[in-house]
Amino acid sequence: MPFLAPESEGRPGTTPGSVDYRFARRRLLHRFRAGELDRGDVCDAQTELLRVGRNCAQRARHDCPVCGEHELRLARFVFGPRMPPGGRVVANRSELRRLGERFAGLRCYTVEVCLACRWNHLLDITPVGAATGGG
Repeated sequence: MPFLAPESEGRPGTTPGSVDYRFARRRLLHRFRAGELDRGDVCDAQTELLRVGRNCAQRARHDCPVCGEHELRLARFVFGPRMPPGGRVVANRSELRRLGERFAGLRCYTVEVCLACRWNHLLDITPVGAATGGG
C-alpha cells in the first residue's frame, strides 16, 4: 500500500521539521488547574533559565498561564554542530537568522519562562539554517 501525502501542507506558518508542544502544554496546565499537580510541579525553572529570561529573552504577548503576571518571556536556545554543548542563547530573530546563514543543521528551542512564578515550558523546536530553508 503506497503512502498517501496529506492534502494540506500542515499548519500555516510552521517550518517543515518543526515540533510544536502546545498540546503537551495545554495538557499540563489542565492537570495543574484540576489539582492533579502542585504549583511546585509546574513552576520549577532553574536559575540559569531565569537569568536568560531576564536578560536575553523577548517579552511574550500574553500573561503567564499560571500566575497571570506580565513577566512571561520567550527564551531561545540554538543547538547543533559547532555550537557549545549547552547551546547558544539567541536574543532576537536577526541573530537567529545570522546563525542560520553561517551554520547548517541547527535547531532552535523556544522556551517560555515566567520571571514571577518560575513557570517554564518548551514551546517548540524549529530547524534553522541554509540546509532547511528556514531561519
